[in-house]
Amino acid sequence: MSTNVTLPGSTGLQFKNPILTASGTFGYGVEFAPYGDLTTLGGIVVKGLSLEPRAGNPMPRIAETPCGMLNAVGLQNSGVENFITEKLPKLPTEQLPVIANIYACDPAEFGELTAVLAAEEGIAAIEVNISCPNVQEGGILFGQDPQQAARVTEAVKKAAGVKPVIIKLSPNVTDITTIAKAVEGAGANVISCINTLSGMGVDIRKRKPLIANVIGGLSGPAIKPVALRCTYQVCKAVSIPVIGMGGIASAEDVLEFILVGAHAVQVGTANFLRPDFSFRLVKELEELMEQMNITDLEEYRGSLQL
Repeated sequence: MSTNVTLPGSTGLQFKNPILTASGTFGYGVEFAPYGDLTTLGGIVVKGLSLEPRAGNPMPRIAETPCGMLNAVGLQNSGVENFITEKLPKLPTEQLPVIANIYACDPAEFGELTAVLAAEEGIAAIEVNISCPNVQEGGILFGQDPQQAARVTEAVKKAAGVKPVIIKLSPNVTDITTIAKAVEGAGANVISCINTLSGMGVDIRKRKPLIANVIGGLSGPAIKPVALRCTYQVCKAVSIPVIGMGGIASAEDVLEFILVGAHAVQVGTANFLRPDFSFRLVKELEELMEQMNITDLEEYRGSLQL
């Protein structure tokens, strides 16, 4: 039985299994080392990094919802230089791919940040968060406009050198395949989808929003049908590999994303429920594959019968 995943094309990315951790849900990776062996995972995607440290949004930032969670953390992080000097050396980069997720407010800044990370041998790939506002274009989100998404992709690709570039798509669009095709045309090596859905919650007794930012990102099992649909559509629309995510809470969920065409998955909100979840999921996937007589994930991938 093989759980190995090799992404096709010019990525050079190989995972010992398809279980990666999603940015913003697994810290910098080192925080979860007490709960399992990091090297058993397929890969780690660290929390979003910016050029300078960010304090994030005011509290409260997280609220539980039916079958999910709202968050508006605001991309709090210690800055890329602190990550490189203090966090990256503590990760087992020789034994599993460590992927840096990045955030910026204009294409030039994305390029500058990418150049800093691309110089680090321990970084396997760059994942680009385009669900953020372009301050030069009146605040429209990069991920909601195909031209702007392409500009960011081009800037990152130019600065990334040989490092693979993963573009993380937002579901908060009319047609996600339009954005997917735009970033593929601009040189993206891989697409990951989806980021959180825009949502909000209120307290009827306090007459207050549940989170200080009022509107936040909805994640968890509640969004899985949307995430699965988006992943299926993107896999059909592009020829580059796709990493699926959104509400994965079981080994069955992992196989659903692979069945519709994803090469690998990222696990997010479930890590908040159980910090050892991703480690357990690796073993549970192997057990499920054995039960279903799946000997090779690549043969199973994209085999949905319509």
